[in-house]
Amino acid sequence: MAEKTEQETPSYEAAREELVEVVRALEAGGTTLEESLALWERGERLATICQDWLDGARARLDAVTEDG
Repeated sequence: MAEKTEQETPSYEAAREELVEVVRALEAGGTTLEESLALWERGERLATICQDWLDGARARLDAVTEDG
């Protein structure tokens, strides 16, 4: 599996905003089962990206506080 480059990974803010839109679309309904599944899968990927950003930020903060 190829590593993702920085360009392929959205910022936390961009991923979060897209995730909000995915949730809105799922809540609104009116999509086919296939479309809903695709939205759900995209939402899962976006949630993982957001969590990775938050975990990285926590690790950086922990490293700074350990040094200080």
